[in-house]
Amino acid sequence: MQDPPAEKPTTEQLLPPKPVARPRLYAYSIADAAHAGLLKVGQTTRDVRQRVAEQLRTAAIKNYRIELDEDATREDGSVISDHELRAALVRKGFENTELEWMRCTPADVRTALGELRTGRRVTGARHETFGLRAEQAEAVERTSAYFTSRWAEDAGAVPRFLWNAKMRFGKTFTTYQLARRLGARRVLVVTFKPAVEDAWQTDLESHVDFEGWQYCSRASGGDPTQADPTRPLVYFGSFQDLLGRDRAGNIKPRNEWIHTIHWDLVVFDEYHFGAWRETAQELFEGEDVAVAQKELRQEYGAGLGEVNEDLGELSAHETEFLPITTRAYLYLSGTPFRALSTGEFIEEQIFNWTYTDEQRAKEAFARERPGERNPYGALPQLRLLTYQMPEALLAVASGGEFDEFDLNAFFEAVGTGEAARFRHEDEVQKWLDILRGQHLATSVEHLKTGTRPPFPYSDVRLLPYLQHSFWFLPDVAACFAMANLLGARHNTFWHDYRVVVAAGAGAGIGLDALPPVRKAIGGGFDTKTITLSCGKLTTGVTVPQWSSILMLRNLKSPETYFQAAFRVQSPWSVKNPHGDNPNEEEILKPVCFVFDFAPTRALRQLSEYGIGLSPGEPNPENAVRDLVSFLPVLAFDGANMTQIDAGGILDIAMAGTSATLLARKWESALLVNVDNDTLRRVLANPDALAAVERIEGWRTLGEGVLETVINKSEKVKGLKGKAKERDLTPAEKKELSDEEKEYKNKRKQIQEKLIKFATRIPAFMYLTDFRENTLQDVITKLEPELFQTVTGLSVQDFHLLVRLRVFNTEQMNAAVFAFRRYEDASLSYTGLESHQGLTHYGLYDTVVAREESQL
Repeated sequence: MQDPPAEKPTTEQLLPPKPVARPRLYAYSIADAAHAGLLKVGQTTRDVRQRVAEQLRTAAIKNYRIELDEDATREDGSVISDHELRAALVRKGFENTELEWMRCTPADVRTALGELRTGRRVTGARHETFGLRAEQAEAVERTSAYFTSRWAEDAGAVPRFLWNAKMRFGKTFTTYQLARRLGARRVLVVTFKPAVEDAWQTDLESHVDFEGWQYCSRASGGDPTQADPTRPLVYFGSFQDLLGRDRAGNIKPRNEWIHTIHWDLVVFDEYHFGAWRETAQELFEGEDVAVAQKELRQEYGAGLGEVNEDLGELSAHETEFLPITTRAYLYLSGTPFRALSTGEFIEEQIFNWTYTDEQRAKEAFARERPGERNPYGALPQLRLLTYQMPEALLAVASGGEFDEFDLNAFFEAVGTGEAARFRHEDEVQKWLDILRGQHLATSVEHLKTGTRPPFPYSDVRLLPYLQHSFWFLPDVAACFAMANLLGARHNTFWHDYRVVVAAGAGAGIGLDALPPVRKAIGGGFDTKTITLSCGKLTTGVTVPQWSSILMLRNLKSPETYFQAAFRVQSPWSVKNPHGDNPNEEEILKPVCFVFDFAPTRALRQLSEYGIGLSPGEPNPENAVRDLVSFLPVLAFDGANMTQIDAGGILDIAMAGTSATLLARKWESALLVNVDNDTLRRVLANPDALAAVERIEGWRTLGEGVLETVINKSEKVKGLKGKAKERDLTPAEKKELSDEEKEYKNKRKQIQEKLIKFATRIPAFMYLTDFRENTLQDVITKLEPELFQTVTGLSVQDFHLLVRLRVFNTEQMNAAVFAFRRYEDASLSYTGLESHQGLTHYGLYDTVVAREESQL
């Protein structure tokens, strides 16, 4: 009897799921005396956490930590076994105590694994093998392509490139990868902030890509003149140390070797393009004069004034103030607004990586690669919350040019230390009560409206982000007065917070002010702190636990405002939070907050920052919209808290603007160019020369003023060149000083005359009725006679000077937009429409849609 036919396998049986088996290498430690300094190195094809837990369960061991969980495959698909890994560690001199146990560190295991994976032997503890992120690779590619194209056109060219990259872009690692791409053998890194050295050294010495590279600096030791000429050398130094001179103007003897080398790449790190002085002075202006000067020296070092003056002339080349030779220059800066707005670098010479780029990448990665560790995930998104203060508080500190809440006046204080007191202490106490939602008058209003807006220290959603906050106050007296008021017996709520006064001479200079803050915060989980500062710790420090900043002082520039704001945007996360997955990261700070109590000023800073980040965007509203898509703004108007879009931000910013401020946009030095190249173009064109001489007051400058400025500035450069080679005689030193004073004074007078002409343009805009046409068209085609009557220049004259770049059209577009928006915003509050049926705004040489800005 035949057996019955076997049943046919089902489709599911014929197509079984592929077993999931991925070889992993792991290492774990046990926290006890018997296993001190030891790591168990093993392998598995299962989940590492599960495998280790099973191994240790029988011995009831719970005090273990998984230190390494890595893919065991090479790029060619071959598998690295744990036997190979332990053998590699033994070859490097580490002890295999028994079975799978090794006496070494996690970094040693990573180094050995990196060698096995790449086939390259590395020295020391080079364990980092990560590659470039997409944006870093783009920066390297674009820079390399630009340099190569310039050298192809002209083998002797010395090209320049700017990376406009915010904090945490990874500029050091990316710069080294650019140097590798270029085949650079000698790299000079010149920093304007000496405190950044650690990152430059760590990245070079920990990554396998830079095996064999040599790092030298004054701090790290080593004699660069004795470096191996066959291996790449990176030399790091501060500007004042490397390029500074002694009192006689001579190169410091210990640095003479730098000037004899032909460098392949010179990198300027933390360069702020002439704006560093204004920004730094504004940050520290609340400190006592002597302390502020020490902070400035610590932050940027001595001698930077001269190089900034040299670079103030945009035509000046590095070779004119740096006695070094190189194939190319790379500039790294997080706030290069001036370089962007003046066109010092053209579009193909700039790589941008801004806050909005970073947040956009974070969002895109989460959307496109769910489940994977997001490299941008720990970078918190910023939120701006503004609060309109009650009339009773506004009354004591309103006024000034914009008739708005004056934070410096409100928080004005007298006295020192424990004797410091606010002039308006009752009102400041009411403000503290408002922060907690406990101010009686505002509480009654909220009962009437049925809403309870999110005040910082009362809303349960905000309180966790205020566990560690930074309060930015006007001056030292205000910091101590605030500490005294918070500590007053009746302010029991605030007694839960440890208040640290990082202000005044006693707080220490630079990073010396940080230890008391770190001590107060500790791990950050079981403590609450408030750091009070009027400038200290606003640059160059990272305190991950800070999640909020309260802006309690007037700041003029958006660069300064956001430099302070970004202090709270440092990532705070815990890697391997449960000790069983070294690839896991728990993010403790997904967002961070800026609280501001002068809404109009805050929104003006925000709009100017957004516009400054996108100088090539003709419609400023698009620039602001791009920023606020990742920096949401919530505004409390006294009754309700609402989110404001880009159009609303510009309306509030411009409505709170005075005509005087608008006029100042036309008084800006950025509107005109008076560098030698521009002056030469005018001199070479008889019509242009005749045109400038028709500008009111020009003739008072004297005969041949343009030639005087050019010739004397060239003479000064020649004398400075001599000073690099030998000591100047007393007569030459006097001549240098006199000539320099004269040409700088004359150049300033030329600039003032051109600006005086530019200030006539707003008057012309008021008088003309055309709004949808570009100002250029109105001037040249529609109302040329009116233009000549108001400004004194003919259309042809003005057009010629614009073509020669005497006037900066990008800045004019911004100034005209501000005028148009202000005009509309001002009239809309009265219920009027400035021009019926208006659909577009005409700027200087472009048109933007009005309805687009109303979205």
